[in-house]
Amino acid sequence: MRAPLQQIETTEQLPQSADAVVIGAGIVGVFTAYYLAQRGLKVALVEKGRIGAEQSSRNWGWCRQQNRDARELPMATRSLDLWDSFAAETGEDTGFRRCGLLYLSNDEAELAGWARWRDFAKTAGVTTYMLDSAEATARGLATGRSWRGGVFSPTDGTADPSRAAPAVARAIIKLGGAVRQNCAARGIEVEGGRLSAVVTESGTIRTKLAVLAGGAWASSFCHQFGFRFPQASVRSSILSVSPGAENLPDALHTARISATRRGDGGYTLAISGRGRVDVTPQQLRFSSQFLPMFLKRWRSLAPGGLQGVRSGHETLRHWGLDQPTPMERMRILDPAPDQAAIRLTHARALELLPALRQTRINAAWAGYIDSTPDGVPAIGEIDTVPGFFLAAGFSGHGFGIGPGAGHLVADLVTGLAPIVDATSYDPRRFDGSVWGEVADF
Repeated sequence: MRAPLQQIETTEQLPQSADAVVIGAGIVGVFTAYYLAQRGLKVALVEKGRIGAEQSSRNWGWCRQQNRDARELPMATRSLDLWDSFAAETGEDTGFRRCGLLYLSNDEAELAGWARWRDFAKTAGVTTYMLDSAEATARGLATGRSWRGGVFSPTDGTADPSRAAPAVARAIIKLGGAVRQNCAARGIEVEGGRLSAVVTESGTIRTKLAVLAGGAWASSFCHQFGFRFPQASVRSSILSVSPGAENLPDALHTARISATRRGDGGYTLAISGRGRVDVTPQQLRFSSQFLPMFLKRWRSLAPGGLQGVRSGHETLRHWGLDQPTPMERMRILDPAPDQAAIRLTHARALELLPALRQTRINAAWAGYIDSTPDGVPAIGEIDTVPGFFLAAGFSGHGFGIGPGAGHLVADLVTGLAPIVDATSYDPRRFDGSVWGEVADF
């Protein structure tokens, strides 16, 4: 079944022109449109399905600095402040709370890795606490077992995936932006070597600026105008349980299971990094660039099936702007969860956290995590089409850094000083001349 998601009403009218068009209303797309509208631009946000209906509502909801790759840490830090300020600016509730994130382990190598990250984080002004055995066991009391150590990151937190993107979309509408659901962007038009319009199934929007925040669909969209963006999706399966468990941490990670308190008092449960790779033509095309990542994570990834081919999000075909596209045939990517993974996740959770035996499974779902070869997002202008910007490939990290990513994109689009250094996110790094180090996450 689909992940829980708050539904909102948006306009049926499509503007004929806009200062900027944002394609895709996941968490990065809505925050991009919000910050552009906040700066006085006439913004149009178009979404082929529902606001936040794909990976932005299917994740854990973690908003973390802890264990971030060095290239993403500055954006993660700024995002935490932006989660706070968004609520103050708009009165909209994304469910964001700085509840702190707890990591527990009995593996000395893992603990040593966390300690090294702690030392690095100090140089970036980030506070995180290593826990000795007594401290970890006390914080992990709900597990009923002893732990060698752990980490607690007090300024990190969680937001609610079921309502965050819809809340931001409402804020865009309040600022006068146009938000349209069930309206796929089919492609772009170019005049004089620059972007001149975004073509949608409901009409053409004249614009000189556009942002593609298309998640798992971004690479196939870029393929339409000849830009090579290597992207591969991993199908991740998670579940939620009903309220009823008491005295559990708000957000807990262990090697065997991770648990996050939801807004309704229930919990989201998942096994970190576990997923299936559904083969697609696009994945085969970019296989050589993804080989280092797959080799690094082969223990947690398993072969999938044909769901990716049937979904159409990683196609290599070209489509016409006057004909229905794969995005109109598959409005919302809603792959079937891996039932074996769901059973294993639930069994491990009940073993680790006995209080969860007072709950029942109320939902299970899967989502496609769009990844880049180095696990770091692609954010920046596509130099072959001036005026067209890419913000995709967030590799499972996009929800927590959504505000910072949206702010950065808005900075680049409007030519203002970027909120963080954007060099590491430049999409041109995938042209084969530069190979980035695969991120740890």
